[in-house]
Amino acid sequence: MIVTLTVNPSLDRTVELEHALERGEVQRVARNVEEPGGKGVNVTRALVASGAASVAVLPGRADDPLVVALTSAGVPVATVPIAARLRSNITITEPDGVTTKLNELGPDLSEAEQQALIAAVVAQAADASWLVLAGSLPPSIAPDFYVRVVREARAAGVAARIAVDTSGAPLAALVEAGEPVDLIKPNGEELAELAGEPDADALEADPERVAEVAATLVPRGIRSALVTLGSKGAVLVGESQGWFAPAPRIVPRSTVGAGDSSLAGFLLAVTEGAAPERALAQAVAHGAAAASLPGSAVPSRVLADASAITVIRIRGAVAPVIP
Repeated sequence: MIVTLTVNPSLDRTVELEHALERGEVQRVARNVEEPGGKGVNVTRALVASGAASVAVLPGRADDPLVVALTSAGVPVATVPIAARLRSNITITEPDGVTTKLNELGPDLSEAEQQALIAAVVAQAADASWLVLAGSLPPSIAPDFYVRVVREARAAGVAARIAVDTSGAPLAALVEAGEPVDLIKPNGEELAELAGEPDADALEADPERVAEVAATLVPRGIRSALVTLGSKGAVLVGESQGWFAPAPRIVPRSTVGAGDSSLAGFLLAVTEGAAPERALAQAVAHGAAAASLPGSAVPSRVLADASAITVIRIRGAVAPVIP
């Protein structure tokens, strides 16, 4: 079982345009889709689509439109009632795959609601193989919230491996705290921000440099890092080696949730006993398959064939230790 926590889930409306976005003009919509989202929610959706057992923990009343959408789609959820309604986001995708996102901040959660959410996560993860903490935090929640979750889970005896997919202040707080986690999954831009790299584009274009930068996090409690690089592929690094897997050529439709699908593919392969480099291949296959689909749709295992993904060992990088 893989348990995901999404503190700031959203009901995502994706609008596909027939032509490139023209600001200030009236344009025709080619397709309009509304789906439940949020990083952890998307990871669970992708895992379930590939036949894996997963449950998404999130705040929200049973009658909230997002929770209703998830349960209607057959996605296993464990919810904690809150006073506020969950947010809605809008994504605009253009024919060439360019994606523009308009994200709301998210609901206010009281301290009691936050503690109830942590308690729900700890209960669900008691027998889990992985616990995934994913996504942004609403403004009402302090940046060290994920540090709190990790500490309380470990104090309660949760033995699951922990993966964290967040960015900005919450990711910086996690690294600064030195709380041991098994995996982080930043993209190139998020890694550049965390490490103080001045040129995110240059970093993304250099997988060996990505590995070097990610390797500096290992002494600070991060056992391994899966760094997604969009259309360029992904890098996996850890304690003594590293790998780079170029992405296959695809016709992109929407990049929404592609990184979440990459993480799902990686976890799926690891739990099936795959070696780290083949888990990286599955991550890239899942991410590419997701980017080929409309809106925030997630791929099944059938659509994410990793057999043709080439994995290159990067010399001098430091290799994931994934037990």
